[in-house]
Amino acid sequence: GNVENHHHYSLLAEQRKDRIHQYFWNTEKGFYCDYDISKNAPSSVLSLAGLFPLYFGLVSQEYADITLNNLKIHFLRPGGLVTTLAETGQQWDAPNGWAPLQWIGYSAAMRYGHQTLANEIAQRWIGLNEKVFYSTGKMLEKYNVEDVDAEGGGGEYPVQDGFGWTNGVYLALKSRF
Repeated sequence: GNVENHHHYSLLAEQRKDRIHQYFWNTEKGFYCDYDISKNAPSSVLSLAGLFPLYFGLVSQEYADITLNNLKIHFLRPGGLVTTLAETGQQWDAPNGWAPLQWIGYSAAMRYGHQTLANEIAQRWIGLNEKVFYSTGKMLEKYNVEDVDAEGGGGEYPVQDGFGWTNGVYLALKSRF
């Protein structure tokens, strides 16, 4: 019932939305990217972090369409979404996919009416989870989404068995089909 504060915080929310687009939209890449402070511009590195503005409903349909088209072209793999396009041997880079980011991708696509893409993300991730589970008896923390016959890996420790986020995302996506 506090109209004055409502207007004040609504204005701040709109300003934040505008600044997210201003500072994180990379026109050349057609994707939201991290901000490179040293270059005073959006980074040219593509990662699934660029979906968070869509996940939270902070972008126009036009920019969501561009972003989701590029998501499909660059990130969608046989087992789901790859986290980054870089192959560095580190766990957060290609060829790995992580459950929380599959959920962000699925949800962002659904929010902006890209149901076919959302379903494709979900079905590929579910299929990979089930394939690995039926062959190993385990749900894992990360998966190789590029080669569904290979294990996820990289980083400073071995792939961990049984992760709550994997189980939760699997169940949430599975309940939609």
